[in-house]
Amino acid sequence: MCGVPAGRIPAAYAASGRRAVRVTLVAAAGFFLFRYGLGLPVAATYALFSAVALGGLSKIPGTGRQRAATGLRALPVCWLLVIVGTCLSVRTWSAVAGMLIVGFALAFTAVGGPRPAGAAPGLQLLYILPSFPPYDPGSLGERLIGTTTGLALLIAAEALLLPEPPPPSYRERAAHAARTAAHCATLLTAPPHALTGTDSGAAREAGAALRPLTVPEAERPAGPGLRDRALAHTGLATRTLLSRLAQLTTPPGDDQGPRVTAVLHAVAGLSTGTANSLGSGPAPVAAYEELAAARAHLSATSGGPASAGAAATGGTHRPVFPPAVLRRHAAVLEIADAALAMATAADLAVRGRRASVPVPPGRFWYATIRAPRLWWHRVRGHAGRRSVFFQNAVRIALALTAARLIAGVDTLPHGFWAMLATLTLTRTTMDETWSTIRRALGGTLAGALLTAGLLTLVGAHTEIYAAVLPLWMLLAFTLGPVKGVGWAQGLFTVLVALVFAQLAPPTWRLAEVRLLDVLVGSAIGAVFGLLAWPRGAHDELRHAAAELLRRAAEIVVATSADVAAGGPVAAVPLAVSGHRSLHQAVILAESAYAQFQSEPTLFGGRGRGAALPTVDWQATLIAGHHTLWGSERLLEPPPDPLSPAAAGSAAGLGDRVAGRMLLVSAALDPGSDTPAAPVPRLDPALAGLTAEPPGAPRLYYATVSWLSALMTDLARIPRAGPVPEPTTMTAARARE
Repeated sequence: MCGVPAGRIPAAYAASGRRAVRVTLVAAAGFFLFRYGLGLPVAATYALFSAVALGGLSKIPGTGRQRAATGLRALPVCWLLVIVGTCLSVRTWSAVAGMLIVGFALAFTAVGGPRPAGAAPGLQLLYILPSFPPYDPGSLGERLIGTTTGLALLIAAEALLLPEPPPPSYRERAAHAARTAAHCATLLTAPPHALTGTDSGAAREAGAALRPLTVPEAERPAGPGLRDRALAHTGLATRTLLSRLAQLTTPPGDDQGPRVTAVLHAVAGLSTGTANSLGSGPAPVAAYEELAAARAHLSATSGGPASAGAAATGGTHRPVFPPAVLRRHAAVLEIADAALAMATAADLAVRGRRASVPVPPGRFWYATIRAPRLWWHRVRGHAGRRSVFFQNAVRIALALTAARLIAGVDTLPHGFWAMLATLTLTRTTMDETWSTIRRALGGTLAGALLTAGLLTLVGAHTEIYAAVLPLWMLLAFTLGPVKGVGWAQGLFTVLVALVFAQLAPPTWRLAEVRLLDVLVGSAIGAVFGLLAWPRGAHDELRHAAAELLRRAAEIVVATSADVAAGGPVAAVPLAVSGHRSLHQAVILAESAYAQFQSEPTLFGGRGRGAALPTVDWQATLIAGHHTLWGSERLLEPPPDPLSPAAAGSAAGLGDRVAGRMLLVSAALDPGSDTPAAPVPRLDPALAGLTAEPPGAPRLYYATVSWLSALMTDLARIPRAGPVPEPTTMTAARARE
């Protein structure tokens, strides 16, 4: 930065320094232009605080150009907030009612992804600033001019000044993972028909690079729109494909068979085509059709159903294969399904509704739905007290409303500072809020003492404040984000004093008012942090994960029964009818898990939080995804009926796995009368259910493979001790 070699500056300071330079140049330029150049103090105030709101207070992820694009889209919203805040400030009750509605709406926009969530605090400030007296509708034009100028300068600065190198996009990561899958599939077509340790490690690394927690926030496909949903689906399908390829074992007798080789060749071709498509190449239509045909031929040969939309060979003699070969056929068909899903999702992510690759119904339900309905689907899914987004929006809206009411009733001087303190210091857990408030009050006290001394020494010499303001602003926005909330509050206390000393005759009591406002805002934040879901996502994650496993258990039982019966046991397949509920449970669990990852574990061994460190929550989410995908694969199209022995074995094993899910769900979120006995990591009664009925078709082995994967997921959920590998079902198959 500024001619200093980047390697000599810590990365955190370099990043905050770049942003501090942009915000300082914009805020100072707008403030000085209107305050001293045009004599418009109101416009000067709004120009400065607009830049500070979206450039400093907001945490919009991404590069400068990405933040500039977000700011440009938010510009009409900023105008609306200033207009509404100005109009409602005429009465305390109207300003309070507006704060409740606007505060909730802006906080709830976090359901739209990281960028709306990051912009929300700055947008809150742009409503808070005009919602205080004096009620002066005549100054609305000046307020809008200042706001527009500050935001326009900030957008230009973000796009042009000190650009950061962009990280790899999610599409680039997915394309790399698809090429890795193509390489692995190619290796599996030649002896020894299994991956080496190095290749398996490369597949795991490529899959891990698609996990949301390893992807920068700005690159995560977390939005509710078609392309974001499809890109997230691409990542899940690609990770599944890589995992299945790495787990494929050497065929018995080292004799793979031409149809299996044809499927793996087609998987390699489709993976390469998908990678090219993600890089803006043509859609892999021909490769998709080739794999669909190869999959249909293998499925028909091994006695299982063909893929949806593919013509199965009818009337041909089906050879009898030994169980080991049928298990390999089932594994290869799962690989083909994952590759087909990956290609479809990638084409939707790149081309939207103009996708060329066939889009099967069910799994890609969002492909034909317009953007407003997709947004409504996302909002409706989180419009309940079990959503952490809803909880956070209620918490911050009530806290800001109380702060506005107290500031209006008590005529608190500079009352918006109290609301700003409430906004910036309220956290999602009570322990974190209290820890933040303690550091903030210490920093504010130090800043207030420094401010009082500065105002006493300098007095009314505004030129000194004007000269110090840009330097102090650069210091505050560089050190504050790195040093923490105590430093940030202390530096910002001096900063606001430097600003308001140029707008009105200053006295040392300005520091006293600032300290009082922060104390009031902190107290309000602490009260609502205590009253509104004080444990944040910690307890909610328990409930969401347990509910996910309960819904998954219903799907497992219904799917096993449908497979055993050769079709739906009811007019509407129970498994299919429950997919939407399980999908909603997965969404709520994922959002709770994402917030849980950002919250420090401060509860020690108290109460229900004591067992949190012993749970692998991501294994719970993976179990939910595996339940959804496996059920869809087995039931589309409707399967042929199994023999009585195979049907009984599949249904019994499904019931056992579902019962296991219910036991784990009860352990995650126990009720008052839940037995306290620990749940063993492996089912001790499972060994008797792994006896393979003679003459079982490939569909039976596909079902057992799916249930075995779910048992492995369940065994990984408790972290106490290593996961036994292989599991009982896997070991039974390995002994053949």
